[in-house]
Amino acid sequence: MLNSLDLEGRPEDTRVVVAMSGGVDSSATAALLKSQGYDVVGITLQLYDHGAAMHRKGACCAGRDIHDARDVAERIGIPHYVLDYESKFRESVIDNFAESYALGETPVPCIECNRSVKFRDLLATARELGAQALATGHYVASRRRADGSRSMVCAADSDRDQSYFLFATTQEQLDFLRFPLGDMTKPQARELARQFDLSVADKQDSQDICFVPTGRYTDIIERLKPHAMEPGDIVDMDGHVIGRHHGIAHFTIGQRRGLGIASSAPLYVIRLDAERRRVVVGPREALRMHKIALRDVNWIGGGTMDQAIGAGLEIFVRVRSTRPPAPAWLRKVDGGYEVELVGGEEGVSPGQACVFYDAQSGQACVLGGGFIKSAAAKSSVGAANRSANVPDVAAMRV
Repeated sequence: MLNSLDLEGRPEDTRVVVAMSGGVDSSATAALLKSQGYDVVGITLQLYDHGAAMHRKGACCAGRDIHDARDVAERIGIPHYVLDYESKFRESVIDNFAESYALGETPVPCIECNRSVKFRDLLATARELGAQALATGHYVASRRRADGSRSMVCAADSDRDQSYFLFATTQEQLDFLRFPLGDMTKPQARELARQFDLSVADKQDSQDICFVPTGRYTDIIERLKPHAMEPGDIVDMDGHVIGRHHGIAHFTIGQRRGLGIASSAPLYVIRLDAERRRVVVGPREALRMHKIALRDVNWIGGGTMDQAIGAGLEIFVRVRSTRPPAPAWLRKVDGGYEVELVGGEEGVSPGQACVFYDAQSGQACVLGGGFIKSAAAKSSVGAANRSANVPDVAAMRV
């Protein structure tokens, strides 16, 4: 007999660890599973020095949030533990965050936090506690496949969907994870928290970069990677020096404001050359990229990745969390994998994620993704031949 979490056995015989961040979503998840009769254990991770974040709105996994998680656990009557993961978080997330900026990339720390700290280290702890599943308050859903493995699908509430930040989840992790809020909207989750009389029902959402108390990420980079804050040249696309900057970590691909350059036409950051400390600027049309080389690719689309790709796989990709999936081709190339964007995308930045989907809208299935290593514009050579390789977007699943 399968219970509501798609696990064998009665809820009362099923131990579930809930990752409780102290926010409304994870609190509602714990309360919901407790009300359904599951043997729920709440775990909160202390991820960074919570002194500076104790009273800051929008903090996560520190200070006030730990207190809130403890209160919720007491309110619903479940055991609750706080684990000190500061060193793990610093090594896996904060250090990588600073290193990525020093290399001229734009990292997404939430992806690394989910991939390493939460879904690797915390998941291992859940197993040690005898849990049959680790549940979180993420807005994403999972479904059982015919072979018993699980797929990841976008949340029912497209405005809250967090699949972009979870693409690096492995198949083994996905089979152990459960996302009870995946088919709910945010207002429904808040209403659920009110029904359980949780004090966090109206608590505001946490910020993405939770470990930056001042809101200035460059403070961390300056402390950990001071060379990333060394001055350098701002050059045009022909290499002519047209200005100076105070550190490449202040810039991201696609940035327009704050360049400090007088120009008759708008200029945008096109590329960051960390080795030579150069910020390359140019017109907006130079931002449009068509080919993306990937690193650290993860596949959760079922079967093996190479078999699924074959000579080329028609997919949809999201290159930033705020953008809708766009049609593309996924191919295996010498040295790794490459995505060709049918219509191109602006502001494609190394360090960001490129996430694969099997559909453009609705509760699409997440096939996997990778981190952007580099991007290139469409070359004039071969452009005439590319039309034969453009997928029939109208025929693709939506």
